[in-house]
Amino acid sequence: MIRVAIIGAGLGGIAAAVKLRRNKNVSYTIFEQSTGVGGTWFDNRYPGCEVDVHSHAYSFSFLTYDWPRTHATQPELLAYAEHVVDHFGLRPHLRLGTRVTDLVWEESTSSYTLSTEHGDTEVFDVVISALGLLSVPRYPSWPGLDTFEGPCFHTSRWEEHDLTGKTVAVVGTGSTAVQIVPAIAPAAGQVYVYQREPGWVEPKNEHDFTARQRWIFRNVPLAQRLNRAWIFHKGNRRFRGYDTGSGRQQRMRALCERFITTTIKDPITRTAVKPDYPWGCKRPILSSNFYPSLNRDDVELVPHAVYRVTPTGLIDATGTERQVDVLVLSTGFQPTKFLAGIDVKGRDGRGIHDVWRERASAFMGITVPGFPNFFILYGPNTNGGVSVIAQLERQAEVVAGAVRRLSRGRRRSIDTSPEAARRFVAWVDRKLATSASAMNAGCHNYYHDPSGHNVTQWPGGHLAYALATRFVARFGLRIR
Repeated sequence: MIRVAIIGAGLGGIAAAVKLRRNKNVSYTIFEQSTGVGGTWFDNRYPGCEVDVHSHAYSFSFLTYDWPRTHATQPELLAYAEHVVDHFGLRPHLRLGTRVTDLVWEESTSSYTLSTEHGDTEVFDVVISALGLLSVPRYPSWPGLDTFEGPCFHTSRWEEHDLTGKTVAVVGTGSTAVQIVPAIAPAAGQVYVYQREPGWVEPKNEHDFTARQRWIFRNVPLAQRLNRAWIFHKGNRRFRGYDTGSGRQQRMRALCERFITTTIKDPITRTAVKPDYPWGCKRPILSSNFYPSLNRDDVELVPHAVYRVTPTGLIDATGTERQVDVLVLSTGFQPTKFLAGIDVKGRDGRGIHDVWRERASAFMGITVPGFPNFFILYGPNTNGGVSVIAQLERQAEVVAGAVRRLSRGRRRSIDTSPEAARRFVAWVDRKLATSASAMNAGCHNYYHDPSGHNVTQWPGGHLAYALATRFVARFGLRIR
């Protein structure tokens, strides 16, 4: 019997468990530090929270679901995660409220000793990390932040406060802020939106499905699959826009510019929200109601970075101070800090964070040489490809195949060829060099580590990743 530990009960961990459950020679335990399943959709509960990807693409291919709208809200996504867990009988395998702190490989037994925050230890033959990419909040280092007297919190740690009539500062204009601002503006007395740098915003075009559409998706077997295939086809075409010299790049910019012109009334605001870098340099933002919210008399865009915080307000880069009651930090995450909070030791006692000191990397984003039987979902250079859920499925299939190979033979460990890992990283770098997100395009985004390496993005569409994981991944793995 192969003993498997899955760290994380978000959609990645759930995918891994579903792919493993049919293997009768495998037992598995899912460790989750939160008190419920869903990962980012359990942790993020801010007003207006919903997914940017069409619901039929942001869901597993192995289970159809009665989605009520084109883009699911946070409560709907949390309900979906619960549904999948119950449908496949995963609940008995959950260990909620348990954070994994250490993993240590033992060569003589070809196993990992797993330690938790509670001081417990258990031994597993295989460990799968499914921690997610956007899970470690980024807190700013503004002078005076700790002196602010009102409520102050990060969007991923949302606090419930009565905002009626309050002056609220939302710092940031990324994918989270553009959902929060329209949601809180009707109740708040005044909202200041601090924009350090504008982002390209596209209309999201979200809407509820009609009763007839929902009936068709529920009762016509191929309807949801065909719609899903069409979404991926459009997404793969859209991906060509990341090439700065492509016609698609120009069309995406034109789409966003038209959206600015036709939606925002104030010409000064229109100028302030238009980026001066290529579309795709930063993560594209989808929102149909953020720009209209800037037309409100009680919403003001401040196109300057925060310079300092006072006990009662914010001072921007121009020296202007504004008094605020509540400070909302929509300042993003630290996606380049993979496996933050877990100390993983592989062969010869090497720590994975020491191996990654210069750069986080993994073969196909899944395995790291010198760390046998250890697999990563949503690892380095796997973000993108239309829907991360589809990426996670492909990664879970690679892991399930490797575990199947272990369970069938007398070999006890699977490691990664260092040469295969090196070639993969070199190929990724070559492909990303011409992308709009490249640093040499004057682009600043969360994709790059402090040394300038793009360690988060997959340089292609989902089809390319699906083919690579199906036909290439196996050749980089060594079974012993």
